[in-house]
Amino acid sequence: MTKISDAAATKIALVMHESVRAWQKANEQAIAPAWGRAPKWMKDSSIEAVKWRLVNPDASVSAQHDRWMNEKKTDGWKYGRAKSGVKKTHPMMVPYGDLPEVERRKDALVNAVIDALTKPMR
Repeated sequence: MTKISDAAATKIALVMHESVRAWQKANEQAIAPAWGRAPKWMKDSSIEAVKWRLVNPDASVSAQHDRWMNEKKTDGWKYGRAKSGVKKTHPMMVPYGDLPEVERRKDALVNAVIDALTKPMR
């Protein structure tokens, strides 16, 4: 599947977003706001992750992270010790290999959720 409606991509992004929130809670990380309260930039990023994964279903988790970083850089984000939508800083704006293990696993979760919701059952 490479084409998806915006409505379907948004539904998948919502599930993925809430899965990440559960992961954050389970791993005692700062928890992103619920989808209904999430800022537009956060929702848009999640929707783009879904669309990209559908076009690149065999891409590595590191490629998804690289895509995310490039998206953020294009939008004016940079590395910062704290995540801030106002200052456009994010502590995970580092090469994939430099991410903490918990972050690499969270990135894998993102792909797994998208795959589970879009790939046909065998």
